[in-house]
This record gives sequence, C-alpha cells and structure tokens, in this order.
Amino acid sequence: MMTNYQEQSLAGATGVELVVALYNGLVRFLYQALACIDEGDIRGRRISVKKALDIVMYLQARLRLDLGGETAASLSDFYAAIFTMTLEASHEDSHDKMEEVIQCVRSVREAWIIAARDPEAGRVLPRELRTQEERFLAPAVVEAVGEPASAGWSA
Repeated sequence: MMTNYQEQSLAGATGVELVVALYNGLVRFLYQALACIDEGDIRGRRISVKKALDIVMYLQARLRLDLGGETAASLSDFYAAIFTMTLEASHEDSHDKMEEVIQCVRSVREAWIIAARDPEAGRVLPRELRTQEERFLAPAVVEAVGEPASAGWSA
C-alpha cells in the first residue's frame, strides 16, 4: 500500500518518472523473488514473480510501436526477454539467473533515470499512458455488456 508521500510524488510525476517508478517496483519484486529463492519460500517467490511479470506486461502493452519506431521495438524485445528470463529463473529456482534478470532491468532503469533528468523527455512521453480508447471507450464497452460503468478494471 502506498504512503501519502508516495501518492503525492507520483501525482506530480512526468511520464518518464512514472516509467522509472514502474522499473523501481519491478526491481523491488525481483529482489523479493530472489530472497524467496534463497529462503526456499516457493509461494512467496511465485507471488513476487507474478507481480514483476505484471509490471513487465504493463510496460510492454503501453509501447506505441507506431510512434516509437525502432526504440519501441527494441524495448518490446527487451520486455519479452525479461519475461522469459524471469520465468526461467523462477522455474529453475535459480539465484544466479534471477540476479542476471535484476542486472538487466537495473541497466535499462538507469537509462530511464538519465532520461528523466532531461526536461524534454517529460514532454515527449505523456503522463497518461492509456490510449484515448482506453480512457473514454472502455466504460461504454463495459455498459454494453450489461455491467455498470462504475465497475473498475481489476488485475
């Protein structure tokens, strides 16, 4: 659960800063999975890996290949590789493989941190990562199938 400080800091964040926050969460969950591997906590490992993979899938789903070109395609390949590597590390219960995943993610996170320092980057990547369709059409689709529009999406 987020603290009030965390909520306020994310409320004023740029799109790039939000991506960095997602990477921070990804790294945190991967380290939790690593600790669970070391402790032999299978359930904890699975929960942490699921949360990490949810972030990877979210990041990949938000890529705009039509606008991002080669960079977006490279990030898509990176997310696919991280997804696969994380599953393999978890399946094999491998400390070394999970460390490798963490190092790969941390390297790319560092690039995002550098980008976040550039004021231009905040204007290029919108704060709102959902498409217009997701923001405005999704409630209508929910109503069309007979559920109230106020029913939120859940993961």
